Amino acid sequence: MLLNIDPILSPELLYALRAMGHGDEIALVDSNYPAESCGPACIRADGSNVSEILKAVLTLMPLDSFVPDPANSMQVVGDPKAIPDTVKEFQQIINDTAENPTEIKSLERYDFYERAAKCFTVVQTGERRLYGNIILMKGVVTL
Repeated sequence: MLLNIDPILSPELLYALRAMGHGDEIALVDSNYPAESCGPACIRADGSNVSEILKAVLTLMPLDSFVPDPANSMQVVGDPKAIPDTVKEFQQIINDTAENPTEIKSLERYDFYERAAKCFTVVQTGERRLYGNIILMKGVVTL
C-alpha cells in the first residue's frame, strides 16, 4: 500500500502509467473487449469497472492538452450519434477529475480497435455494461 494512491491501481498499472511518455495512449476496456488478442500488453483489473479505473488513472495522469482528442470512446454500432450511459459517466469523471478536462470523441468500432492495438497498454476491467471502452492520451506533467 502507498499513501495517496488509489489501491485499485495495481503495481503493473502503476508501472505502465509511470513508463508511458507524452502522447502514449492507454485503453481502458470492458469485459467483452478482446484485450488479450488486440496487441499491446494486457493488464487485468477484473474486480473493477472502467469508471473506477478511469477516475483512479486521472488522479495520476494528465490528459494531453496539445491534441483535440485525448479521450476517445467506441461508437454504438448502427447508431454513431448515440451516447451510451457508460460514456456519459466517463465524461462526468473527466469533467470532475482530469487536470485538463476535455470532451470525449467517439471512434467507429474498428477504428477504436485499430487505435487500441497501438496503445502502450490495455487495461481489461470487469466492466459488464456495453460500450465501456475509452482510450486516453497521456499529457505532459508540468510540476
